[in-house]
Amino acid sequence: MIKSYFKIAWRSLSKHKVFSTINIFGLAIGIATFWIIALYVTDELNYDRFNANADRIFRVVQHGTWNGGKFDLAPTSAPYAAALKNDYPEVVDAVRINMEGNGKIKYGDKHIDGDNIAFSDNSIFNIFSYHFLYGDPKTALQKPQTIVLTKTLAIKIFGDAALALNKTILFDNDYPNMVTGVIDDVPVNSHLSFTGLRAFPANYTNRWGNADLSTYVLLKDSKGAKNIEARSAAFYNKYLKTDLANVHYRMELQPLTAIHLHSHLDYDSGTNGNIMYVYVFSIIGLLILGIAIINYVNLATARSSIRVREIGVRKVIGSGRGQLMMLFFAESVLLAVLATGIAVMLIQAVLPYFNQLSGKTLVLMQFGTWQTVALFSTFALVTGGLSGIYPALFLSGFKTIPAMKGQMGNQASTVLFRKSLVVFQFVITMIMITGSCVIYSQLHYVLNKDLGFNKSQVLTFHISNRDTRVKITAIKQQLLQNPLIESVGVAGNPIGNNDLGGGDFYLDVNGKASPDTKIVQDLIVDEDFIPTMQIKLLKGRNFLKENTTDKTDAIIVNQTLVDAMGWQNPIGKSVRTGVDNGRVISKTIIGVVKDFNTYSLQNKIAPLVLTPPAETKDEDNLYVRINKNNVKGALNAITQIYNTFDADKPVFHFLDQNFANNYQTEQKQGSLLLVFTILAISIACLGLFGLVTFTAQQRNKEIGIRKILGASIGNIVNMLSSDLIKLVIIAVVIASPVAWWAMHMWLQGFAYRIHIELWMFAMASGIAILIAFATISFQSIRSALANPVKSLRSE
Repeated sequence: MIKSYFKIAWRSLSKHKVFSTINIFGLAIGIATFWIIALYVTDELNYDRFNANADRIFRVVQHGTWNGGKFDLAPTSAPYAAALKNDYPEVVDAVRINMEGNGKIKYGDKHIDGDNIAFSDNSIFNIFSYHFLYGDPKTALQKPQTIVLTKTLAIKIFGDAALALNKTILFDNDYPNMVTGVIDDVPVNSHLSFTGLRAFPANYTNRWGNADLSTYVLLKDSKGAKNIEARSAAFYNKYLKTDLANVHYRMELQPLTAIHLHSHLDYDSGTNGNIMYVYVFSIIGLLILGIAIINYVNLATARSSIRVREIGVRKVIGSGRGQLMMLFFAESVLLAVLATGIAVMLIQAVLPYFNQLSGKTLVLMQFGTWQTVALFSTFALVTGGLSGIYPALFLSGFKTIPAMKGQMGNQASTVLFRKSLVVFQFVITMIMITGSCVIYSQLHYVLNKDLGFNKSQVLTFHISNRDTRVKITAIKQQLLQNPLIESVGVAGNPIGNNDLGGGDFYLDVNGKASPDTKIVQDLIVDEDFIPTMQIKLLKGRNFLKENTTDKTDAIIVNQTLVDAMGWQNPIGKSVRTGVDNGRVISKTIIGVVKDFNTYSLQNKIAPLVLTPPAETKDEDNLYVRINKNNVKGALNAITQIYNTFDADKPVFHFLDQNFANNYQTEQKQGSLLLVFTILAISIACLGLFGLVTFTAQQRNKEIGIRKILGASIGNIVNMLSSDLIKLVIIAVVIASPVAWWAMHMWLQGFAYRIHIELWMFAMASGIAILIAFATISFQSIRSALANPVKSLRSE
């Protein structure tokens, strides 16, 4: 019986090739899109779950508020790990991880950039699940000056990872590290990514108030996290009160599996995802699949008029409603199976491009071969079943006698339902079009906004070799002798990477000492930094090289800090900038600069203090403004000049690219949304094309009579398309406020953002209506141009 159902279903699909093709390919695109999004969402949700103890691992972070400020910090200070392990019985083990282990690696005649290397305690291997290929995880990082390499870095250095164990490599040409282990590469779906782990120096520690590393703990039970958080006040009073005076402090333990999607803290260890995008893309996947299913439902119910006699005949010869429903279910399931087969081929073809766009490494068989086959089979059955529910109920419900006469009864409710589905399709596509417009407008804004300095044609590079840093003055002089180099400055960090250091400053207010601290950004710069960056000096003066007291006693502040402190005239004001072993450190404000962005535009401009480098080790980032007319020549000149001081080739980063890199997540999401928008429009237009094609066929004789009576092509097109265009316009009206709300919420993630304007909705509406009209008009014009004689012949 079931076999005969599918045989009849196949004949029905074969008989109506145009509608079958529209349904199959529309549903195939919907299924392929849904599956790719499912792979993406699953990958995002599985971050860090490869760790065997994932549910018991927590990262310790800290929050603080006080009068006039707050901090929400991902890093903690060095003493945290030992204190947590000693004070809280809930803690099984703790580890410190500092991502500042990078440097130039030398082995024999090889010089390799040691990027993305971290310092760590040996306890990292008790907490996280890293597979050792060579070495002993129990002792690998117990001694200082030891290092564990990932397989890729080991091969890069030694050619064969098996040769790495017990070899000594040099960092910055003079600091030996013995290789005590080689592990598999860190999985890509880990928020904590590194190419190597170095042991901390012996007895490494720091001030409690100096947050410069990450602390992770392994708990006996996940419930212990709340118990530790509840005792934040006691922890603060015992350890932090001296360094963080008058701060309302709260310690938080973040679940490891929540960091990637739920953590948005300052100075995080990397670029995290966002749970909002997971929700958004999950909804988009379901909606695109829904749009494809709607096409089938619409066309199936629209074509009911040509199947009504078939249903009547089947009822006369004994078919019950259940049997008729099974027939229509078989038809929809067969269609879904065919669509799923095509979808698999589409996924295989498109996935490499999707990976390139999203930065993922997804594969079709992500869940395993047999699991994937089982999922696709189940998916085809479920999709086919859902697609066939309404058509089966509707078509099998015709009464026998009227059906034999070709009478369908009152179809008002069915027509309304079908129109509602068309409106729903275009509400979704309209929202997605508007979203794409707003996202690209915001990205254009942040990439082109005035940042308070001239970022054009400025490149930065890090000086890793400490011996080279003492030659910084000579390097600058040599560079400035080249006409392609316009100016050169030095700083302690590259701005735009969202990782400037900060400190707690005891700043006075109107001459009165304040016990409260203020967290400010601290950027070490030399006297050439401000003119090189073309930053405007509002008051006072710049640092002077010939003024030796500037190096130890002077600072420059930004306007935001001046406003926050309520200073009328800060020049000459002596401020306390810290305490060192009980000795108060005071410095004098000699200048105020106009606010400039040191972070990407997701972040507000923060209070900033510019400090001269106290010693040569702080002068490790060059900022070079080059001639825009010969960029290649300038880069070659910089390389040649620098190589006379250091054999290692400098790695350049253009400053504008530093800032642009912070918007990669938004750029990827915008690109993905644009792709999904195009797919949604395509599927919706396939449905419109099918509906207008069917309408033209049903009204074939009417079109012929109207043409004989003098109707023009325009009249015919208007007759066939007006109702559908009205539905699209209704969708635009419904979608606009929803789109405004959704994009307003998205823009809240930026401290500096565009205003959503009317033209964005006008553009999105125009695109939706134009595409719909073009789709409808194509088939309408074709029908209008047909010879009326053929349509008026008797059947």
